[in-house]
Amino acid sequence: MAAATATVSAPKQKKTREPLFSKRRLKQNWQLYILILPAFLSFLIFSYIPMYGILIAFKDYVPTLGIWGSPWVGFKYFKQFFDSYYFWDLIRNTIGIQVYGLIVGFPLPIILALALNEMKDGFWKKFAQTVTYAPNFISIVVMGGMLIAFLDPSTGIINHALGFFGVKPIAFMSDPKWFKTVYVLSGVWQGTGWGSVIYLAALAGVDPSLHEAAIVDGASRVQRIWHINLPAIVPTMVILLIMNVGSLFSMGYEKILLLQNPLNMSSSNVIATFVYSQGLINGQYSYAAAVGLFNAAINAVLLISVNAIARRVSENSLW
Repeated sequence: MAAATATVSAPKQKKTREPLFSKRRLKQNWQLYILILPAFLSFLIFSYIPMYGILIAFKDYVPTLGIWGSPWVGFKYFKQFFDSYYFWDLIRNTIGIQVYGLIVGFPLPIILALALNEMKDGFWKKFAQTVTYAPNFISIVVMGGMLIAFLDPSTGIINHALGFFGVKPIAFMSDPKWFKTVYVLSGVWQGTGWGSVIYLAALAGVDPSLHEAAIVDGASRVQRIWHINLPAIVPTMVILLIMNVGSLFSMGYEKILLLQNPLNMSSSNVIATFVYSQGLINGQYSYAAAVGLFNAAINAVLLISVNAIARRVSENSLW
């Protein structure tokens, strides 16, 4: 009896965790390691090794001297950007466009996915999916040309349609107050259908027996959507919201450059276009690198902060 008690009360030995790249694992799973090797090398060569280039932001970079040969200037270009008269204009335009797009564009894929999920399989569901997915495959250059042509004050189809209702032609592309709306709504039209795909995939995992039980209990379709479908996609919604907020300052410059002109510059000039113009057009490489690094640092802080908040509030997070 005493021996049994001693055996039970003996402390458990902690299992040592085997290293990921131990010799035994390499020998046992070498095929898997070879399989991931191209992806690993791709990230290493094209994503991590070039990161030494951020040194340009702290140097007065001269191409003939190279990165290491150029003199150090510390935070000179960061201070120059913070003290510039256009600093707050760039911040305001960038945040304004991104927050506008987040408010309008984030709920629409969810609504579309819930609507498509309620449609019966058949011609109309396939037709609706095709119509909503198709704009995603239009290139940015073509999209820019379409917007400029459709919104032209004299020949654009949009102004012609407004004319039937007695509305005078509107200079959408030259009026700064319309730029954010044109940019955001065109992006929503192009990306809503494709953005709903991931929510449809989450809805496909809902147990049909839950709906059957709800129908037996007398639940309406709206009640089933609210109490069954919506909670099923909440984790997906949280993850996508974290990623969207974490990339609040990361907006591409291609579409804005295509729609930008001297008349709407006060509303369309954002950090991404500023980095492009300073670095590639004006040749101020160190200044552009400093602004880009500041932009990336803000995104990193936002991503970590929103992820921490989401983990506390909803227990769903990236890590």
